[in-house]
Amino acid sequence: MRLSHTISSLMVALSALCLSASITPAAAQGVRQQLSAESALETIKKRGSMQIGVSSFIPWAMRAKSGELVGFEIDVAKNIAEEMGVKPEFVPTPFDGIIPALLAGKFDIIITGIGTNLKYNLSVNFSNPYNWLGQSMVSNKKLTANFKSTDDYNATNVTFAIRRGNEFGKKIIGTRWPKAQVLQFDDDAQAVQDVINGKAYAFVTSEPKPTNYALDYPEVLYKPFGDELLMRSAAAFAVRKGDYDMVNWLNNWIILRTEDGWLLDRHKYWFKGREWKSQVD
Repeated sequence: MRLSHTISSLMVALSALCLSASITPAAAQGVRQQLSAESALETIKKRGSMQIGVSSFIPWAMRAKSGELVGFEIDVAKNIAEEMGVKPEFVPTPFDGIIPALLAGKFDIIITGIGTNLKYNLSVNFSNPYNWLGQSMVSNKKLTANFKSTDDYNATNVTFAIRRGNEFGKKIIGTRWPKAQVLQFDDDAQAVQDVINGKAYAFVTSEPKPTNYALDYPEVLYKPFGDELLMRSAAAFAVRKGDYDMVNWLNNWIILRTEDGWLLDRHKYWFKGREWKSQVD
């Protein structure tokens, strides 16, 4: 029994050795070249432009009064394209359909403050984080005037507004206030307007939007948690599965733009200041 088992093991090992020996350096190089040729990086270089999927989020990507797209993500995408030596082409896409659009080949990359999570990672490859998302909340002062604590939001008569596709916001509400109702909207403006009009108690979304809304409508809105974040997650670039050359290039870009302070500078401008408000108001 033991001798037979040993012989079988040796035969398997010998077969594996023969198979590995049959893969010549030239064949291995051919496989590498084929994989590289299929990368979006090569397509972008040949085309001379990078097609970028973006969704409208303040201040990640917004339509300025001039009609142009502006925001943190727009600066990031333009810098990436510049470093590649190509032109950026933005493809505005609703957030809840942005991953299917990437997989369908509508664009090369998602640059829209998409948060890394295991569900999304089943469909796309993520780069390393280049920024961080923080979910917060802004509430209607009048509707919540009698609330003693944030536990009072956990009631069937309480309605939250979120943007469609905001899985983080949906998870926060479902975990902390499972009895509350959730209304989903196609964009932030509709969601926050429901809170301003008193039709919803609160709006859960990523910072700095809650802070800006509270500053813009101080008589109506406030942040019940102050500067405390309800959830923190990493923002990364997303590309199609198997595209490791593109991910590698993006990761190197993140390292370099972090080391030279460019990402920090752009983050401060768009997330900490409000000088840009005049461009979109």
